[in-house]
Amino acid sequence: MERIAIFYSTVDGHTRTICARLQAAMEAAGHEVTLASLDQPDDPAFAHVQNFDRLLIGASIRYGKHRPPVFRFIEQHRALLESRPAAFFTVNLVARKPGKDTPEGSPYMRKFIERSGWQPPLAGVFAGRLDYASYGPLDRTMIRFIMWLTQGPTSASAPVVFTDWASVDAFGQHFLTLR
Repeated sequence: MERIAIFYSTVDGHTRTICARLQAAMEAAGHEVTLASLDQPDDPAFAHVQNFDRLLIGASIRYGKHRPPVFRFIEQHRALLESRPAAFFTVNLVARKPGKDTPEGSPYMRKFIERSGWQPPLAGVFAGRLDYASYGPLDRTMIRFIMWLTQGPTSASAPVVFTDWASVDAFGQHFLTLR
């Protein structure tokens, strides 16, 4: 049994949902998994990050950027991330488009690697969830405009989950094979 930490940064909660799915699969495989928000650095997982055998980071995109806590964590723990099996995935709505759902095709993954300076041994890109009803007025207007520009859904009638769950599951399995 390995001890695994999944650190995440989310704006609307869908990245945490993806992390919880990965956690459940890893626990079913017999591992001890801790889930911790990068937005809560007082979480005990941060104080004991060196005690984990594997590290996974998941981060959402809002308006084209990952949130600052993602980069702070990587900067603070870069040596640790490079000394054991570690992986990173990003969640964004652009990944709903074919070709933009891979590390090679994702502009956000390229920006992440350039800004962080960390090349994770395993990287993933997953499409997120669109839920206009849960956004504030400014975000709802801005995201609807972005969706209109990119030929995405603009109706607020129901949430749309673009996540390819089979890809999430495969990513989790691959993560467990890293050496």
